[in-house]
Amino acid sequence: MSKRDYYEILGVNRDASEDELKKAYRRLAMKHHPDRNPDNPKAEELFKDAKQAYETLTDSQKRAAYDQYGHAGVEQGAGGFGGGGAGNPFADFGSMFGDIFGAAAGGRGHSAHQRGNDLQYNLEITLEEAARGTDTQIRIPAQEECGTCHGTGARPGTDPITCTTCAGHGQVRMQQGFFSMQQTCPKCHGTGKIIPTPCTTCHGTGRIKRQKTLSVRIPAGVDTGDRIRLSGEGEPGLNHGPNGDLYVVVHLKPHAMFQRDHNDLHCEMPISFATAALGGEIAIPTLDGHANIKIPAETQTGKVFRLRGKGIRGIRASAPGDLMCHLVLETPVHLTERQKELLRELESSTQSDHALHSPKAKSFMEKVKAFFN
Repeated sequence: MSKRDYYEILGVNRDASEDELKKAYRRLAMKHHPDRNPDNPKAEELFKDAKQAYETLTDSQKRAAYDQYGHAGVEQGAGGFGGGGAGNPFADFGSMFGDIFGAAAGGRGHSAHQRGNDLQYNLEITLEEAARGTDTQIRIPAQEECGTCHGTGARPGTDPITCTTCAGHGQVRMQQGFFSMQQTCPKCHGTGKIIPTPCTTCHGTGRIKRQKTLSVRIPAGVDTGDRIRLSGEGEPGLNHGPNGDLYVVVHLKPHAMFQRDHNDLHCEMPISFATAALGGEIAIPTLDGHANIKIPAETQTGKVFRLRGKGIRGIRASAPGDLMCHLVLETPVHLTERQKELLRELESSTQSDHALHSPKAKSFMEKVKAFFN
């Protein structure tokens, strides 16, 4: 099912300014927030759609990619690695609206466990690897729990203390007119804790950056756009929440011989003038080796031969596709004077009964005459 256009979701023109985007998002978020629509099961999905559209279009790089490539441009991480955006959809709602709807709008309690974001990795493989399947390894940037402080962010021997500003709730309540507003605590930034003596290894974050290597099994038959899910290999959760997932998205490299069309393969095979005119047998490449096909006499360029079962068996296919061999007549080059003379003799001998020897040319000329008449 195709995704809706982000500009359509927000109800703005494609040249809308950031201020117009913000106003449109604010209006939709107020309208569709689940706390305001407890009896509407579609409200949360509409809220998520508006949030995703707003976040994409207010990021200049993502907006440029979306304008040029559509959803495909923002679903692929730059350089092969990017965020999948599957974290809490309400995470920054409070920063725009002052948490009008209470803790639920700001992530339903900043000090609670929060699942980490999903991530995406773009993996390029060869056509042969896609057809047969393969095992490979990828190396990705990652964050892990600091081994020195075990994720607390505090120097060993010390502990975080409860924030005195918000009493550990991670949010403070403010009264503005008729509204009782709640916003992220400016002192602890929503964690509910203060770290008087930060860990020297992670500098109080509780996490350290590193590179990690993961093994990925690519099943036989994958195609461009297929995703492989590595559970728990995404971003770590907050406050000891569960990790997100990593999605490996497959992309096929261009092949020197074949072009893939779903489960079928296509290739072009040059043949000589003599073989096309007189017939013969040629060997064509396949993913398993080669196969021989017989060329009938008087074969025209562009003729397609189908080799059944010589394509790729897709992941969900019960049988492999076919190999479509497109014949291309190759004009001889670097001819000697004698070879040119022979060709002139052949041309001269066929001109006496041109319609018999060149039926396509005759048919074409008749169509031209009919067009101009």
